[in-house]
Amino acid sequence: MRARIGVEEEFHVVDVESGLLVPRANAVLDRLPGERFTTELKQSAVESNSEVHASLDTLYADLVRSRSRLDGAASSQGLAVVAAGTVPLARVESVDTTENARYGHMVDEYRLIADEQLICGAQVHVDVPDRDTAVRAMCGVAPWLPTLLALSASSPFWLGADTGYASWRTMLWQRWPTAGPAGCFATAAEYDAAVGELVRSGVISDPGMVYYDVRPSSHQQTLELRICDACPRAETVVLVAGLFRALVLDACDRPAEPGACACQGRNEWLRAATWRAARSGLEGDLIHPATRLAAPASQVVHALLRRLRPRLEENGDWETVSSLAEEALAAGSAAHRLRRAAREEDLLACVDLLARETRGEHGPRRYAAPPGRRGATAGVTARVSPAQV
Repeated sequence: MRARIGVEEEFHVVDVESGLLVPRANAVLDRLPGERFTTELKQSAVESNSEVHASLDTLYADLVRSRSRLDGAASSQGLAVVAAGTVPLARVESVDTTENARYGHMVDEYRLIADEQLICGAQVHVDVPDRDTAVRAMCGVAPWLPTLLALSASSPFWLGADTGYASWRTMLWQRWPTAGPAGCFATAAEYDAAVGELVRSGVISDPGMVYYDVRPSSHQQTLELRICDACPRAETVVLVAGLFRALVLDACDRPAEPGACACQGRNEWLRAATWRAARSGLEGDLIHPATRLAAPASQVVHALLRRLRPRLEENGDWETVSSLAEEALAAGSAAHRLRRAAREEDLLACVDLLARETRGEHGPRRYAAPPGRRGATAGVTARVSPAQV
C-alpha cells in the first residue's frame, strides 16, 4: 500500500490593480470553510490544507479545487491569491500581523525577522510507520532536499528589486534560529530531547517553531518537508510531493545502522547545497549529493530520478513524476519565468503571471503554445503545458 501524502500551501493576497501585497487575508477567509483554509503570521497570506491522498492524480485534483475556491473568494473583492515564495511588489510596513497571542509574541521577540515574514512555502506530509522511523528518515532524505528546493524556486524579487537569487524566500527563512538542516538523530526520544532543550533555552517558545528543512510532525504520524517555496503551478507541487514520498519510503526501508547517517553529520555541506539551490534554481549548478561537487541542475535532477525510479515504479508514480520533471527542466524554474516577464514588461506583469499560473492558466498571454502542445483538463499525467513558456 502506498504511503499517503498531504500538502499545505501558502498563498499571498494581492490587489489586482496595483499588484501590491495587501493585508486582506481575513476578507478572503470569511468566504471559505475554516476546516481547509486558515490564517498565517501575516494578514497578507492564507493557507490551504489538502485532504490525504494515496494517488498523485487525486492530490492534483484536490490542489486545483482549493486554488479555484481561493480564486473565487479573492476575485469577488478585487483581490488575487498567488503561490510564490515572495511577491515582486510589497511594502513591509503596510502588512499587519494576524491577531493571535502566539504571533504577537513572535513579533515582539524576533522583530524585523517577523516583520519581514512576507513569504510563502509549500509543505508536504508523508505517512511514516512511527516517530522513530520518521526521525531516522530525516537524515536519509536530507542530501536531496536542495534539489527539491531548486524545482520549487519562485522568489527572485523582494520589495520591488531583483535579488539575484531564484529563492530569496530561503534567505529570509534561514534567519529564524531553528531553520535549515535538522541533523541526525538515532531515535525520536533523542530528537524530542533536543527540541526540548531549544524550548527551555528560550530561543523558541514551542516545538512548532522548529523550522527545519524536514521534521517529524508534532501532531500527525508523518514526515514533513518544509524547504520549498510556494509553487505557482500545482503540477510543481505534485512533482515535489511524488519525489519526496519516494525519498521518504526509500529512507524508511533502509536498515538502521548504528552511527551511520547519509550526511555523515556534516551540516555545513547541506547548508552550502541549500544556498546553491536558492541562488541558482534550475538555471545553474546544484551540489550533487554523491560527489558534493557542482553539477548542472539537470544532471542532479536526473540522478535523483534514477535513484528513485524503483520506488516510483512501485508506487505507480514513475510516468507522472518523470514527465513532470522533464517539463520542469524544459520550462525552467518559476523564478526564470518571472524574470523574463520583468524583462519584457514589468513587475506588475510578474504578479499577473503568478496569479494566472496559480489559477492554472499557464504561460504569458502573448506566448503561443508550440505546435502539438495541448493543455490538460483532467489528471496530472495529461498536463504538458509547462513547456509552453
